[in-house]
Amino acid sequence: MRTIIFDMDGTLVNSGTSITNTVNYVRENLGFEKMEKNYILEKVNDPAINTAKFFYGTESITQQQKELFENHYRETCLEDLELYEGVFELIDDLSSEFVLTVATNANSNFAKKMLSHLEIEKYFKTIVGYDSVKKPKPNPEMINKILNKHNIEKENAQLIGDSHKDIIAAKNAGVDWVLVNWGFSNYKKDAIQNIKELEERIYTKFK
Repeated sequence: MRTIIFDMDGTLVNSGTSITNTVNYVRENLGFEKMEKNYILEKVNDPAINTAKFFYGTESITQQQKELFENHYRETCLEDLELYEGVFELIDDLSSEFVLTVATNANSNFAKKMLSHLEIEKYFKTIVGYDSVKKPKPNPEMINKILNKHNIEKENAQLIGDSHKDIIAAKNAGVDWVLVNWGFSNYKKDAIQNIKELEERIYTKFK
């Protein structure tokens, strides 16, 4: 068996509006000013920063912050939500040859709601969110959980993501990876630019 492990936000779906609005909602409730959208999306994927401290001024996410974020995101996660161009066709093509899975630092229930809304949830055998593990990406726990569940050797897996958190997780798990450049970052090297390139990379690895 072979598996493709997809990140969700910034890789499969453009959820930038709801993410930034929710981060700013929490910030305003804590007395902070709003941040600009692209700045939030750039920093939320940065493995070098403590996101709780950066966005909310605390060493770790508090229960209050978690509740504020999840309550707001639950209501708004479908806002301006869309698949990136070519994603549906790619997923449909791959589904006949691969076990398709998702490893996302979003809540798994929200992820299922979003993917269902976009009519692609049915293609994924497993959707692992941050609430399904002790340590989210860049820790490899999500990837290892997927491999163990489907009894797949790491040599037969490939992770697709738009952030260095994804790539570090893949490297830590010993899994091949592809960095895409249509998500929330703008990379100068090592990233592919479109779905056609992604499809070629996948089939090159598994030919």
